[in-house]
Amino acid sequence: MNGKAQIVVPKERIEEFCRRHHVRKLSLFGSVLRDDFRSDSDVDVLVEFAPDHGPGFIALFQMEQELSRLLGGRKVDLITEKFLNRRIKGLVLATAEVQYAEG
Repeated sequence: MNGKAQIVVPKERIEEFCRRHHVRKLSLFGSVLRDDFRSDSDVDVLVEFAPDHGPGFIALFQMEQELSRLLGGRKVDLITEKFLNRRIKGLVLATAEVQYAEG
């Protein structure tokens, strides 16, 4: 694992996205940080929302679609820490690469 994103992340557009959607922290994890990332790989995104601003299912889906466009059309899987599988949670949190953090 090399720990550096294998795609170009447009920082200013990601910051604007996060502010608009009340995202306090946005990180990449999974294959996008490894050498086995392929042209057909999806992008795993971990987000933390501001208190009382967690979106519903439809809004979350729309956010995935918007992030997909920002990341060159790749499929995006958006997840919060609460919904991480407990077996991989520690590894994800330890290796995630922060792309945006509020403040």
